[in-house]
Amino acid sequence: MPADDQTATERLKQYEQQQQTIEQRASAIDHILLVMSGKGGVGKSTVAANMAWTLAREGAHVGLLDADLHGPNAPVMTGTDGQSPTMADGLLQPVIAEHGLKVISMGMLLQEPDTPTIWRGPLRASAIRQLIADVDWGELDYLFVDLPPGTGDEPLTVAQAFTAADGVIIVTTPQRVSQDDCRKAINFAGAVKLPVVGVIENMSGFVCPHCGEETPIFSSGGGREMAEQMDVPFLGRLPLVPEVVGMCDAGQCVTGPDAPEAIRAAFTDAVETLVAQLR
Repeated sequence: MPADDQTATERLKQYEQQQQTIEQRASAIDHILLVMSGKGGVGKSTVAANMAWTLAREGAHVGLLDADLHGPNAPVMTGTDGQSPTMADGLLQPVIAEHGLKVISMGMLLQEPDTPTIWRGPLRASAIRQLIADVDWGELDYLFVDLPPGTGDEPLTVAQAFTAADGVIIVTTPQRVSQDDCRKAINFAGAVKLPVVGVIENMSGFVCPHCGEETPIFSSGGGREMAEQMDVPFLGRLPLVPEVVGMCDAGQCVTGPDAPEAIRAAFTDAVETLVAQLR
């Protein structure tokens, strides 16, 4: 057999073995949810981290996989910034955040937090598959996967790895430009044969911290309208609350007792709708 053919055969065998490992680990997870959007800046990581954390606070066993190699935000948002996963039996052990939330992120594996990951597509795909296969999640009720924006290498790699995922959560803002891009994300889910579990409309109305009045700065209702047009479920709308920025930067859950009622209630309702959708 020529050397090139032998190398290709060996790579295929390694890929298949790795996929078997991934599927074995996934079999211990009840629900796998991919959180994505068609564009950046819509609060996708905020939604992924706080949905995961909300369920953990309620007693569920939950994991959060930050699959954004170039802009990993999960460590800061979950209060695990500066911590590194340990190794046991050759596997990465997730860092444990408050309420037992298990977190893994490329941001935890970089020697310097400001170091960029300057990788082309094949290397990114390989790194993500290794990050999935080499993590000991144990038994989980839910695993949330925070994907980078768009429908490129990383979302495709994760979708192909987690073939038994429950589906995709799409995060949008009320603006048309966000919705236009999120329609592509919905169609991406269809192309990889994953259902859309639901749409979240983030930044849906600004809630004044002084008087509590809500003002639709970025409009409101566009996410629900898009969900209806695309015939996918709508999970809820999340208002734009100024305190959320500080809480996320401080690694605090926005459904905790110190969170403003407007965002706490909205997130809790969205999570309850999600859980009902998965039954």
